[in-house]
Formats: sequence, C-alpha cells, structure tokens
Amino acid sequence: MSSYRIQGGTGEWEVVIGLEVHAQVTSESKLFSGAATAFGAEPNTQVSLIDAAMPGMLPVPNKECIRQAVRTGMAINAEINKWSRFDRKNYFYADLPQGYQISQLYHPLVGEGSIEIEPEGAEPKVIGIERIHVEQDAGKLMHDQHPTRSYVDLNRSGVALMEIVSRPDMRSPAEAGAYVKKLRSILRYVGSCDGNMEQGSMRADVNVSVRKPGEPFGTRTETKNVNSIRFVMAAIEFEARRQVDLIEDGGTVVQETRLFDPDKGVTRSMRSKEDAHDYRYFPDPDLLPLELDDAFLEEARASLPELPDAKRKRYEEVLGISAYNADVLTADVETARWFEAMLAEGAQPKAASNWVMSELFGALNRLGKTITESPVSPKQAAELVGLVQDGTLSGSLAKQVFEVMLETGQDAGVIVEERGLKQTSDTGAIEAEIAKVMEANPDKVAEYRSGKDKLFGFFVGQTMRAMAGKANPAVVNDLLKKALDA
Repeated sequence: MSSYRIQGGTGEWEVVIGLEVHAQVTSESKLFSGAATAFGAEPNTQVSLIDAAMPGMLPVPNKECIRQAVRTGMAINAEINKWSRFDRKNYFYADLPQGYQISQLYHPLVGEGSIEIEPEGAEPKVIGIERIHVEQDAGKLMHDQHPTRSYVDLNRSGVALMEIVSRPDMRSPAEAGAYVKKLRSILRYVGSCDGNMEQGSMRADVNVSVRKPGEPFGTRTETKNVNSIRFVMAAIEFEARRQVDLIEDGGTVVQETRLFDPDKGVTRSMRSKEDAHDYRYFPDPDLLPLELDDAFLEEARASLPELPDAKRKRYEEVLGISAYNADVLTADVETARWFEAMLAEGAQPKAASNWVMSELFGALNRLGKTITESPVSPKQAAELVGLVQDGTLSGSLAKQVFEVMLETGQDAGVIVEERGLKQTSDTGAIEAEIAKVMEANPDKVAEYRSGKDKLFGFFVGQTMRAMAGKANPAVVNDLLKKALDA
C-alpha cells in the first residue's frame, strides 16, 4: 500500500490515479488505409482519400495493426477477444475530417490484463489493465504558421493507436511513473510501439481524483496528452494538490478535461468532460466485426520475444548477474540487445555486466550518446573484457585501451600490440622492481615490518608505477607480500 499522502488543513488525503495511454502502433501504413506513417514528413503528404474523408471511400482494416495490438495484449497477460467490433465516436473538430473517429467502445480487441511495477523504494505492485482498444488518430492543428489562421496537417489522421486503459489502481506519482516506464519497456520489447514520447507516438491521459483514505472515489479530472514520464508525475502532483485545496476551501471538483503546462508545472481547464453518450457511439456500418482464428492467435503468441521480467529473472538466476545490474540491463530493449550481442561474442556474463554498467555507460553519458550510437561494438567490447579475463590487461590498462577504442574505433587487440600495453606477469621483472622500491624506501620497510600493515598499499602503488601500470596486480601483491615478510 502506498504511503503517499497529501497533507491538507483537514488531515491526510489519498490520490487515486488511472492512466489511458495512447500508443501509436508500429506499422508501415495506417489503420484503414495504405497511406504511410513515417514521422517528420511534409504536412499533408501522407494522406489517402480515406484519411481525407472523401465520399464513398471505405475503410479496410490493416491486419498488421490488429496483430500488434493482440501481441501487446498477450504480453500483459490480457484476455484476447476473438470477436470485437469497431464503433463510431462522433464529434466535430477541425483535424477530424470524417466528423467521427473509428474506435472500439463496447467490444474491444483486448480485455483485462495486468502489469507488475516496482516503484523506487516501495514494494512491487500489480496494476490492473481494463482493456486495450484500437482506434484511429486524428490530424494535427498547426497554430504557428500564420498570424490569424490555424492550418491542418492530416499526416497523422488514420494512424493506428492502441488505447491502453488502466484501472484506478495507482496511489502516487511514483507509481504512475513506474507504470508508464514499465509499459513503455514492454511495448518496445514487443515491437508494437517505439515508445517515443517526444515525437508523440506514446502519450498519456492522466485521470486524478482525491479522497480521504477509505472513502469512496472522488470526482476525477482528465489531463490530456502528457508526453513524458516526468510530466505525468508533475501533473499528478499539481492536480491532486489543486483538488485538495479546492475541496478544503468549500469548492467542488468538476469532471473536466485539463491540459498540463510543462513550463509552469500547472494544469488548466480545457473543456467540460464528455461522457460516452455525448459522442453518440454506434457500430461502424462500413466495417465487419473482427473475428480472430486460433492460427492467427498462435502465430502472434509464438512471435513474442522474451519479455523484461522473464529476462531479468534469467539474468539473475542463470547468468549470476546481480539484481541491480539485471534490472538496469533489461529495463530498455536496446540495452538488453546490445548486452546479449556481447555475450554472443563469448563475453563472461558477470564481467560483461559490470563493464557495461561502469565503463560503457560512463563513456556514453560523457559523449552524450545512446547505446545504439556506441562507438564501440558489442564484439569489440567482448574482446576487451576477454583480455582482462585472461590476464593480458589489468583493469587500469583496460581503461586506457577503452579510451583509445572510443577515439579511433580500433579493436582492443590491435591497440595492445601497437602500443605495447600488454600486462606482464614476468616474476623476474616484477621482483627486480620490488627490490628497487624497497631499497629506495628503507624507512617505510622498517615501519611496515614493525606492524604498519597499511603501508602495503604504498609499496603496491610504487611497484605499479615503476612498471608503468603493466604489472599483473595479483602477481605484484603476491611477490610483495613475500619480500616484505621475509
């Protein structure tokens, strides 16, 4: 149970949160037409006669869009409805040329499912999913192209969306943030949505109400089209506080649609909230019901990849990777793919995970690059880690080699040979340097032998410096111990 509460003048208030996430389906063409869906095209260059609502144009469902929605439902252990139907949601808006949106109200494609989240610093929690329905997106109004007019871009009109509707099971901004993050991860693993919130291919409608703990649900507001996890959390914090202050001042929360202003961190009223009857839903007369056969469902299930929870468990239990590393490495599908490509090149799992977490992430952060933009490939990384494992390189030498790899793109083995960076385990050479260090520091030797064990690190450092960092640290430690204790 969440301990998140809002402190009001009349005591503590609990926040009740439900999210409706709109995820753009990964497909080459739109839900009911053959027009392209690529992001960033010139306005109105990806619009078919169907998208523009020309008379007599009949929609035809895109099988791939339906398949992707079914696969998403399977990934969250949801009920897949073999029979579903499209409805018309009627409303007038300038970027909706048909005067209605084709959606699913009464018989959605995907029924109830669930997602387990792990909010930071809290116990895992299961969030219920009420449904996933498929619908077409509207176009886009452009207000900054002319001083007195708004233009309409219909490139997005008819693009397939999955609306993923949660139960009102979240009780804090942190839980909502963890939910969106986990859902985004699953969608990207499945490949049904790229999860790019900045480009608008995934956005959330945030439903918030407040109540005294244990009391019935209060009146909710819906904040539309929030396009980042951070903004989802900020919108909840502001809206919940606003509602508490309003109620305690004697006001009433009205059911309405609001917008979030990310610059000011506030929500503001947009319009009164419509109910289903306001849209005059009815079955779309141009579309037959969707009927899915067993072969289609079996293929969809067989196509699912190993999902993040299962992958994380395997990393811990089979590969022996720490829980923290496993969590980070599996959170994003691109990171998991990069790491597994490294393992496929023969890297030892524990050593590879530690190297990715410390060295690679540090370098990418410094360079401002994502893992898919890494200057070093998984194959090159596997070779570098292997050279440390077999004793060719020490940890410090490996850092030097990695820096050169980042700059030049060369393989680790080539750099080691060309620059003479190979670690030495030659006991004779190491013993000779140890003798010189002890001879140059007789007072330190005497102090060590009189009981100052902490000086051992001084002798290790001096020996490693004398050998330009190329001595095998394990051999240095062993030989120093013998020499100093003699």
